[in-house]
Amino acid sequence: MQHSHTFVETYDGMVAFGLNRETDESTIIYYLQKFSDDDLMAILRKRLSTEDLTALFDLISSLLRKHLDEKEYHRLFLKEERL
Repeated sequence: MQHSHTFVETYDGMVAFGLNRETDESTIIYYLQKFSDDDLMAILRKRLSTEDLTALFDLISSLLRKHLDEKEYHRLFLKEERL
């Protein structure tokens, strides 16, 4: 398996936002890993509007472009090694 979602399985800290940077970071990881769960996505994918899908895709794409260089994008997001 190439992908891992272990944080959500082991995190026992507070899930809240706006208290401090460390909790915010952990909460975002927790939410994203919960959000990407296959069973949840099987339901949500049919219920999200075209606008919802576009907004979500645009947000994620924008963040990836902003914070990863091309090598990191291929290695960390696509899980491939580029020559």
